[in-house]
Amino acid sequence: MTAEVSTETGDGAATNGVPTFESLDPRTGEVVDTYPVHDADHVDKAVQRARDAQQWWADLGFSGRKQRLDQWRKLLVRRLDEGAGVICAETGKPIDDARLELVLVVDHLAWAAANAEKVLKRRKVSSGLLMVNQASTVEYHPHGVVGVIGPWNYPAFTPMGSIAYALAAGNSVVFKPSELTPGVGAWLARTFEEAVPDQPVFTVVTGFGETGAALCRSGVNKLAFTGSTATGKRVMATCAETLTPVLLEAGGKDAFIVDEDADLRAAAEAAVWGAMSNAGQTCVGVERAYVVDAVADKFLDQVATMAAELRPGGEPQANLGPITMASQVEVIRRHVDDALERGARAVVGGSHSVRAPFVEPVVLTDVPPEADVNLDETFGPTIVVQRVRDVDEAIDLSNRSRFGLGATIFSRSRGADLARRIRAGMVAVNGIIAFAAVPALPFGGIGDSGFGRIHGEDGLREFTRPQAVTRAKFRMPINPMTFKRSPRTVRRLMRLVRLMHGR
Repeated sequence: MTAEVSTETGDGAATNGVPTFESLDPRTGEVVDTYPVHDADHVDKAVQRARDAQQWWADLGFSGRKQRLDQWRKLLVRRLDEGAGVICAETGKPIDDARLELVLVVDHLAWAAANAEKVLKRRKVSSGLLMVNQASTVEYHPHGVVGVIGPWNYPAFTPMGSIAYALAAGNSVVFKPSELTPGVGAWLARTFEEAVPDQPVFTVVTGFGETGAALCRSGVNKLAFTGSTATGKRVMATCAETLTPVLLEAGGKDAFIVDEDADLRAAAEAAVWGAMSNAGQTCVGVERAYVVDAVADKFLDQVATMAAELRPGGEPQANLGPITMASQVEVIRRHVDDALERGARAVVGGSHSVRAPFVEPVVLTDVPPEADVNLDETFGPTIVVQRVRDVDEAIDLSNRSRFGLGATIFSRSRGADLARRIRAGMVAVNGIIAFAAVPALPFGGIGDSGFGRIHGEDGLREFTRPQAVTRAKFRMPINPMTFKRSPRTVRRLMRLVRLMHGR
């Protein structure tokens, strides 16, 4: 999922001449650990080592890679609580949310390893009547070295959507985690090295925006980025210097539509979870709800009741953790204040709910369409509930956003039909964010939400280059592709085309 990737430069101490920076617990400000700020030279060397290792990894074949990825998966399961502790310490999210994140990591890793051969192996395709003498095949080769720049909000699940699928496809990976969660990236790489000690197939570089830029310029064969739209554009510009292809998963402003025949209690519960879980720091989380007028009051009452019961904090029993990136607190405050100044009504919370590093749930309604909270990604535990005449108006308002990542529809009778009309890469019907947990489904957006896909068959193919091969089986009676052809050859070919395609 999506979060801003900072481009600031750290001013930490130096160890053995290498500058360092501290990873902090956002709940307390305490130091979790210290990590090096890797420069361009270090990044280049890491990529070169990964390139040398990639050939060994590719030569293992699908079965050899699956065996080793399965070893990693089993190790992750055994160490799940350890990894959850690292996620919890660096993001501040509740420990059970961190465990859930790693459960999804394991499930996606298992799917990628199990399905890579079926999806990517060489397959025959029809050559057609005109080229009947050709045996045609297509197969998918790994790019080589894939660079991954990950976010802090889901520091294991989101980057693993690229890492696991890239590895299963035969690539090596160099991962630059967010400077807010370097320990999670280091933990993933360390566990992989324990399971696969042979070669540096998956390695981590740490640092700030300059380290990420160095990875873009390092000669990786593809770069997968998750973060804000603004930072994604900078990543694209940097990768364009070397024509490095990119996959971008950027921001979202996901809509939640409630039809008049919806199960309102289920819809309200889903909306609150989608908007408030992970303290709202989810790119496919719910930020704006459009509710048909006939059921709007009842839905709003239920959402307000459920949201008002939630409590942020750093203790184990808290429902929500802190806002992990300190600067995001001011974005949330500005969005809430702007909406209220424009005449919106706070049903739950308000300006007083923003108390760094925590933000209490905020439910707004009667928000003017031009308010920032309706247009830009808030990335906090807030939701805007707006009443509409009917689902047609709801879909129209949903599709006006420049973002197009995910969406949700609650409707008993026509959810699937309505989903097709939504301009988004993913839609959940009568559920919440379910598409992210299904490994076989592609994950990604359109518009300012980015392009390319992780997860599923599309995700595996995203980290490969297709190669088409034809092999002549016999000589054709007529051959138009030679300077020795006769005029009669083309005339015969024209007659054949008219018979085949002219009716």
